[in-house]
Amino acid sequence: MMAQYLEIKEAHKDALLFYRMGDFYEMFFDDAVAASEALDIALTKRGKHAGEDIPMCGVPVHSAEGYLLTLIRKGFRVAVCEQMEDPAEAKKRGSKSVVRREVVRLVTPGTLTEESLLEARRHNFLCAYALVRDEAALAWVDISTGEFHVMPLPPVRLGPELARLMPSEVVVSEAQEHDLAEIVSESGASLTPLSRAAFDSTSAEKRLCALFEVSSLDAFGQFSRAEVSAMGAVVEYLEITQKGKLPLLRKPHREAQARVMQIDAATRRNLELTHAMNGGRAGSLLATIDRTVTAAGARLLERRVSSPSRVLSVIHDRLAAVDFAVEQGRMRADLRDELRKVPDLDRALSRLGLDRGGPRDLAAIRNGLDQAGQISNHISPLDLPALLKDAAGALVGHDELLDLLDQALIAEPPLLARDGGFIAPGFDEELDEMRQLRDEGRGVIAQMQAQYQQETGITSLKIKHNNVLGYFVEVTATHADKMLSEPLSNTFKHRQTTANQVRFTTVPLSEMETKILNAGGRALEIEKRLFEVLRQAILTRADEISVASRGLAELDLATSLADLARAEDWARPTVDDSRRLHIEGGRHPVVEQALKKQGGAPFIANDCDLAEGTDGADIWLLTGPNMAGKSTFLRQNALIALLAQMGSYVPARKAEIGLVSQLFSRVGASDDLARGRSTFMVEMVETAAILNQADDRALVILDEIGRGTATYDGLSIAWATLEHLHDVNRCRALFATHYHELTNLAAKLEGVENATVAVKEFEGEVIFLHEVRKGAADRSYGVQVAKLAGLPDAVVERARVVLDALEKGEREGGKKQAVIDDLPLFSAAPAPAPVAAPSGPSEVEQKLEDIHPDDLTPRQALQILYDLKGLTKAG
Repeated sequence: MMAQYLEIKEAHKDALLFYRMGDFYEMFFDDAVAASEALDIALTKRGKHAGEDIPMCGVPVHSAEGYLLTLIRKGFRVAVCEQMEDPAEAKKRGSKSVVRREVVRLVTPGTLTEESLLEARRHNFLCAYALVRDEAALAWVDISTGEFHVMPLPPVRLGPELARLMPSEVVVSEAQEHDLAEIVSESGASLTPLSRAAFDSTSAEKRLCALFEVSSLDAFGQFSRAEVSAMGAVVEYLEITQKGKLPLLRKPHREAQARVMQIDAATRRNLELTHAMNGGRAGSLLATIDRTVTAAGARLLERRVSSPSRVLSVIHDRLAAVDFAVEQGRMRADLRDELRKVPDLDRALSRLGLDRGGPRDLAAIRNGLDQAGQISNHISPLDLPALLKDAAGALVGHDELLDLLDQALIAEPPLLARDGGFIAPGFDEELDEMRQLRDEGRGVIAQMQAQYQQETGITSLKIKHNNVLGYFVEVTATHADKMLSEPLSNTFKHRQTTANQVRFTTVPLSEMETKILNAGGRALEIEKRLFEVLRQAILTRADEISVASRGLAELDLATSLADLARAEDWARPTVDDSRRLHIEGGRHPVVEQALKKQGGAPFIANDCDLAEGTDGADIWLLTGPNMAGKSTFLRQNALIALLAQMGSYVPARKAEIGLVSQLFSRVGASDDLARGRSTFMVEMVETAAILNQADDRALVILDEIGRGTATYDGLSIAWATLEHLHDVNRCRALFATHYHELTNLAAKLEGVENATVAVKEFEGEVIFLHEVRKGAADRSYGVQVAKLAGLPDAVVERARVVLDALEKGEREGGKKQAVIDDLPLFSAAPAPAPVAAPSGPSEVEQKLEDIHPDDLTPRQALQILYDLKGLTKAG
């Protein structure tokens, strides 16, 4: 057995080997050591190798999925090695024969299909990146849903695209592994190198044609050699990991960068589009707006948030669908109730395609198609907009398959086909006969037990069954002599004696056992055969089922966005080909929802008005103190533009959005110590990316550029950055800063306008109004904010003294250093003298001491409150 293990392990050196032994997957040697630590399970030993103990650990087969998920999340790959024959068959070949075993699957982050290993509301993408001479392309699939896409992609755009897709695994040629490792690592994906042969475009084309059973790929579009190479590498990797059982992949869809808004990784992170800063989903834009009720709808929403469209016709069609759902309130509510009953058709179909599905996946297809038909009947009579009309049309035409599944399956099938019992009575005549014989056989056993009790006079006699003896007659040891003596011994043949029971068999019992076992086994064989028939019937209609699933997802998304718009008072945006960004009463969706949950103050809405249809740059230079809401204002306008172009209503009274080609955000401060980058370096790298890439259709939001270095260095960088955005990039931008000197640029640069976040001072305190107004702030209120943050009073007062001195030196022109030199040294104020405690309880305390709340009437309690209030005033 160990020789077999080592031979299989040699072929899968880079993976943990789950070696099937009966009801367990066992691991040995270094695999066992690594797995026991990763899974926190016991490490034992079994036998010796080269004179030393062999480390061993194992996990039960029935609960292996949970362990697999843990290993995958910790960066392991797992080779699943199954027993390919019955151990009894191996014994027939000789006493030393080993059960034949084979690796049936490699489990990797990008090739998961099990429901328990996947997030239902997210895609699990596997990518392949190919470089062919001066061309490059990215292909990606989700084998759990069948999604298959490809696009030309230069290396400089790989990072942003991986940030959009958030793949679990990226396959690259071993020749590019070193060059691409850092980019892939930054995306959070696992990097897998493949041989150069896997990326050969000629072989790749043959591989793809064989997969889709076509003679040429021209039917799917015109693909470059790099695109064919990337798609072929994905398919090659799937063949390797799935051991020849390829998933059901949709026809490859070619995407173009020019059709979607370009958003780089830093901007996605800063705007918290799909994940919050802490890495979780809660607090992100996606979590805030997600009201979908189906898994497919949730995945579609994530794709739309990650890839807002730049095609006006597409945006208008999506908005028209939401318009319709907003206006049809009753229809929307009914439709959402019906959509809640729709199972995940895509993933059930994928599992069936890989032959990993069970009866419940058959039932999911049946239930999903049945619900689709009901939804179609509900909405088809309505005057639907184009997008919803196409979606509704995809829901019909499945009657033949639906009838077959309805007749064949019971209402609630078991999880596994080997359990049997999922085919409905009356569907197969032979199966019904076998079941009848099996079930009646049980009744016959009961009759035989009653007969034997009467013949022997032993009322405690039982007929039982186990996997070793089969059916047997059992009596207690007190009746052993009677059963072993004539005449009963002539009928009852002794089989086994235990501590408390004696077991026998009879000829009629053995014959009945054969009939029952044959009937039960035959019934199970018939059910397995029928399962395969139903599976193939579904797979022949896989394309139509996938289209129906997309239609249901589209309906779910339109109604969920309409539900959101109605509930949160969002407005329909106007999206056109201009360069306007006119927003009235705009709000930050995430912050507003957080305020509602806290039951606090309402969100203060603000206007934004950029690029009145004119050419050239249009920039708002935003000043004001920290905590006043500058960053929130910047982010909310970027999110409103993004929501509009994904086809959603927006959190505003009114919004007019000219198409945004690129969205850039440089907000917040953080370092990247692992790569040797300070906070300022990270800020500069992100700013450089914006200045080098933004075109005149871009929307840029920049916050506090230059704050991470010396004052004059930072001011100079911020000044030059603003001029570059205005003169070179010529884009729309919101530029927040504490450098009040920059406000002078509004008089010099035609496209720059000053705006400020208003505050109010009252008795030395600062009150944030969160209102954005035209004009410039005259100070930063940093000391007041420091006091609000809880700095010691001595530090705050000292800061005021230093600030006054610096401002005085500035006013006197060039005397700043002299004023600083004249400042007295800091000395902490002495601690206040302790106040002596009063000698005895006060009158109020005495009054409270005499109160017994349980004895009070409401009127008495109210009177006591008045009395206490009077005492405090008197004091």
